[in-house]
Amino acid sequence: GVTPRTRGGLVKVRPVGTGSAVAVVAPASPFDRDEFSRGIAELERLGLTPIYDDGVFEKHGFLAGTADRRARELAAAWRRADVDAIIAVRGGYGSLETLPWLVPEDIVRSRTALVGYSDITSLHVFLNVHVGLVSIHGPMLDGRLAAGVAAYDPVSLLSCLSENPVGELTPPGVDVVRPGEARGPLVGGTLTQLVGSLGTPWPFTPPRGHILFVDEVGERPYRLHRMLTQWRLSGGFERAAGIVVGQLPQSDEPGGAYTGAGVILDVLADFPGPVLIGFPSGHTTTPLVSLPFGVETVVLAGSRPGLVVAEAAASR
Repeated sequence: GVTPRTRGGLVKVRPVGTGSAVAVVAPASPFDRDEFSRGIAELERLGLTPIYDDGVFEKHGFLAGTADRRARELAAAWRRADVDAIIAVRGGYGSLETLPWLVPEDIVRSRTALVGYSDITSLHVFLNVHVGLVSIHGPMLDGRLAAGVAAYDPVSLLSCLSENPVGELTPPGVDVVRPGEARGPLVGGTLTQLVGSLGTPWPFTPPRGHILFVDEVGERPYRLHRMLTQWRLSGGFERAAGIVVGQLPQSDEPGGAYTGAGVILDVLADFPGPVLIGFPSGHTTTPLVSLPFGVETVVLAGSRPGLVVAEAAASR
């Protein structure tokens, strides 16, 4: 059969529904066992069937086992025909280390969705830009699924994994930095990982006309400024049609002299396209809204700011 693709040419993932098996992996930092158990229970409550290997509990310093172990776990999940999606337990640090072991051909053939955010950005970049597969910027077990619907939005998560476009997302708290409208494939993630990919064999080099999603947490304003400036000087903003920024929690200086939002205004002063800030995906203080990366998305920076996800990420 013909491989289903997005308008931008990326391969779509297989849909996930009631009874689907979800491989639970730990490609980055280790985690709390209680959080893990609560996250597993929440996946089951959603009608999914979580499966995992005990290797997920391994620890190697500040990592969830050696790079070799974490990569083998990911590769095995992508090779399994009975796995419909892969979800990370948590981010932290370490996903980038697994990339040398991953085989793009196996991943494209599987069309298995990866779900995660934060450090999982390294894997999103690899999938969206270098493998050519869409992925889901969504909740992980630790701190999100484990905390239930107070911490993540189940409707958008399941919608991203379905055969229908997510459609309009206009959550409260999204502000217009620069008005306008733009359309293109939505890609991005945590700023630290995006700029950290530059100079590696798998740099974040999104297509011209993309919508850039930028997320970050606990980064002081000058550090945000430094990373955004590096991205600007690398030519990154020139290729973007629109920019959507997350909530940037814990990114203001004590006393409010300098803020994360202020830095966005400053660095993006000359950006010609629409810019939104405060979109609740990734690191949020409100329930995390899942976004499909790699699919055609419209930025609405007007009276009802938000996004319209115009095509489905999944297809049979």
